[in-house]
Amino acid sequence: MSNHQHDVVVVGAGTSGCYAAATIARAGYDVVVVERKPAEEAGHIACGDALKGANAFPDAIPKEQIEPAFTNTKVDHGRFEIPKEDTVLDIPVPGELAVIDRWEYGKLIIEGAEDAGADFHYDTVVQDVLQDDDGTVTGLRAKRKGDVVEYDADIVIDGAGSLSLLQDKADFSNATFDTNVSYSQFCSAYREIVEVEAPVEWDDALVFKPASVAAGYIWYFPRTETTINAGLGFQMNEEPMKLVEDLKQDLRNRPEFKGAEVKDKLGAALPTRRPYDSATAPGYMAVGDAAAHVNPTTGGGIAGAAYAGAYAGEQSIVALEEGDVSEEVLWRYNERVMDHFGGRYASLDVYNILSTAVDVDDLMGLMASLPGEKLAEALYSGTTSFGPRLLLQTAASSFGYWRQILDFYKTKQLADQLMAHYDRYPGRPSALAGWQDERDRIMDEIYEVTGAKPKY
Repeated sequence: MSNHQHDVVVVGAGTSGCYAAATIARAGYDVVVVERKPAEEAGHIACGDALKGANAFPDAIPKEQIEPAFTNTKVDHGRFEIPKEDTVLDIPVPGELAVIDRWEYGKLIIEGAEDAGADFHYDTVVQDVLQDDDGTVTGLRAKRKGDVVEYDADIVIDGAGSLSLLQDKADFSNATFDTNVSYSQFCSAYREIVEVEAPVEWDDALVFKPASVAAGYIWYFPRTETTINAGLGFQMNEEPMKLVEDLKQDLRNRPEFKGAEVKDKLGAALPTRRPYDSATAPGYMAVGDAAAHVNPTTGGGIAGAAYAGAYAGEQSIVALEEGDVSEEVLWRYNERVMDHFGGRYASLDVYNILSTAVDVDDLMGLMASLPGEKLAEALYSGTTSFGPRLLLQTAASSFGYWRQILDFYKTKQLADQLMAHYDRYPGRPSALAGWQDERDRIMDEIYEVTGAKPKY
């Protein structure tokens, strides 16, 4: 058995792992990224390829270094197809959007982390987490190209993705790390990269439509006007879908995909839940999908993962300089995530919860009855944009859905209340339990108003 010693070991060469490694390496510390895939496959990750927040990325890997992977930067709205209502609804989306070539992007961020000074060990499969007697994480045990190898490190950063094996192996009994995690809070998804013969008419949009099975959804995201990321997913608390066959059936029914050629296919699980209440333990931080740093309504997580990785990297530097890897020192990482996007993602999760308690046809009918700009206001502005005011403005077109509008209004008020509570995320680990008690009280109100079963 061989042994390696590093200041920090990062698990996973995805977005969060690469940005964490690049941040630490640029500060002059010894960091290694262990990646289970071979070098030629690294960066090949199942993804919808849509990127919101394309205008801003951490400096550890300069944005201009990854821009060659941005293949479509003219997307500016969501296109919701509602077959049962024979309606297509266009909803403007604020902020910069892009569709990317995810594998090319993956190669570029690895290159960026290497340029910063990070080392990469490929063909390395983690088997166990090493901890000392008080529970502090001190490294990993893995198999590298068939040989057992141990990595000793002051800090381990878990960027191993959804339902990370590391979290099954580690003992978090002496930490605040969130263990209230279940497979049912995740989504199973499958996507194909499809080349079509003629340009699609919706190459400036992200296309969504409901699948034939409850809690299922289909997406079509144009990398270019003729290269489409086509995918399908379902919430894992529902009966499973036949992902490959169901997607192929929808493709066969769309005339623009006649004669299309499949270039790549891949599946994955992704979080559709709120971010972890705490993603820290002594000597350990989780980032990206491994900490549910994903918009739970869309599955979008690239920008959030980049910033989570950078924040974890910056807090690692603080801990190394102070010679203290306790949870109290690492805690600032949690605060920065919650302040930047964690609270917003937690409030968006409320709409996922609502969707489990309403009839899908009613929800689609409500969407079809309202102008796209009104729905955009409801999702991206204050509570006054939805509810009684909207009901009055759209009384004729929304007739038959007034109760749903009022229920949505009540739900949005509670979602905003929840986000305000996340603004008060505690500044120390010892205060987390009290903060959770108040958060859970708000969640109980949400379950009562929506009629949904508790998710957590």
